[in-house]
Amino acid sequence: MTAPSKRILTTHAGSLPRPGRLVQLYAHRVNGEPIDEAQLAAEGEAATRAVVARQREVGIDIPSDGEQVREGFFLYVQRRMSGFGGRWSRAPSREFEAYPEFAERRRETLATTKGVTNFSPPMATGPIRYEDPAANAAEIDGFKAALAATGDGFADAFMTAPSPGIVAMAMKNQYYPDDQAYLTDVAQALSVEYRAAVAAGLMLQIDAPDLALERHLTYADRPVADFVGFVERVVATINAAIAGLPRDRVRLHVCWGNYEGPHDHDVPLRDILPAILQARVGTFMMPFANPRHQHEIKVFRDIPLASDQSLIVGCIDTMTAYVEHPEVVADRLERAAEMIGDASRIQAGTDCGFDTSAGMGRLTPDVVWAKLRSLRAGADLAADRLL
Repeated sequence: MTAPSKRILTTHAGSLPRPGRLVQLYAHRVNGEPIDEAQLAAEGEAATRAVVARQREVGIDIPSDGEQVREGFFLYVQRRMSGFGGRWSRAPSREFEAYPEFAERRRETLATTKGVTNFSPPMATGPIRYEDPAANAAEIDGFKAALAATGDGFADAFMTAPSPGIVAMAMKNQYYPDDQAYLTDVAQALSVEYRAAVAAGLMLQIDAPDLALERHLTYADRPVADFVGFVERVVATINAAIAGLPRDRVRLHVCWGNYEGPHDHDVPLRDILPAILQARVGTFMMPFANPRHQHEIKVFRDIPLASDQSLIVGCIDTMTAYVEHPEVVADRLERAAEMIGDASRIQAGTDCGFDTSAGMGRLTPDVVWAKLRSLRAGADLAADRLL
C-alpha cells in the first residue's frame, strides 16, 4: 500500500452505517433477547466486505472495517474482557440544563430510536482482563480479507480501539479501590488490541472522546485545571499502553462528543491541546467541520505539532445531512495547511464516526457516501493548489 506523491489522503473516523438487520440483532442482544450468534457473525462479515468495497468506490485512501462487527465503538469490549456486568444510566451533558426545550425533544427522539445507546453501559464489577483475543483476531482477519477482495487501491488501512479513558469513564467503577487502578487495568487489557492491529500491518486509531467530552460530563462542576489533569493522566496511560509501537503507525482521535446539541459548554481546544500533544503518536485527528470548533484550527499556529507529526483535519460534519461542497472541503484543508505550515502533513477526514453505536447514526447511508465522495473531490482540489 503506497500513497500517490501528489495527493492529500482521505480517511474517516471509523464507524460507518450498519445494515438494518445487523442493527436489529445488536439491539436485541443488548436488550437481553436471544439471537442467532452465527447469523450475527455472517451479517457482520458481509457488512464488512460491503463497506470496504464502498470506501474504495468513493475514493477513501485509508479505510476501516466500519466497526460492523461491534455494537458500539467502546461497548463491544464487554464481550472481549472480563470484569464488566450490570448496567447503569450515564447522565447526559450538563449543557442541556440550559436548553430544556431542546433536551426534551432530544429525549423524545432517543426514546423512539431503535439502536444501541452509549448511555446505558455496563459497570466494572470485577478485575478487567482481556479474555477473548480470538474475537479480535477474527475481526482483523475479516477486515484483511475484505481489503484483499477489493484488490489494490488503498494507501493504508486502520483499526479502531477505544481510549482507556472513555471505557473507564463510561463504564462506572464499582470494583477498583481508585480510578487510577481501574484506568491502568483497562489500558493493559486494551493494549492487546492496540498491539494486534499494528502487528497485522494496520494502523491503530485510538478513539479518545474522553480527552474533550468529559469536561462537560464528569468534570462539568470542577475547575478546568482538574480536567486537564485528567487528560494528562489518560495520555500517560495511553503512552504506556503503546510503548514500543512505531509512532507513525498510531493515530489519536479526539472530539467533544458525536451528538447534535448546542456544544457551548465544550472546553476550548487551546486549554487541552498541550496535554493532548503529550501523546506519543504520529497523527492526531480532530473535528474542524462543525460550527462550534472549525475556528480552532488556528490554535495549531500557536501550539504546533512536532515536526514528525501530522493532522487529520475534520472536513465533514457527521451530524448534518448537508453534503459539503468540494470547495468547502478544499477551503478547510487549505486553512489547515496554513496553520500547520506544511500541506504534506495534513489528511482529509471526518469530524467523528457516522454510526458510533449501532443504529444511532444520524445520517442515512446515501448521505454518508455522498459526503465521503465530496471529501475525495475536495481533497483533490486542495492538492492541486497546495502540493
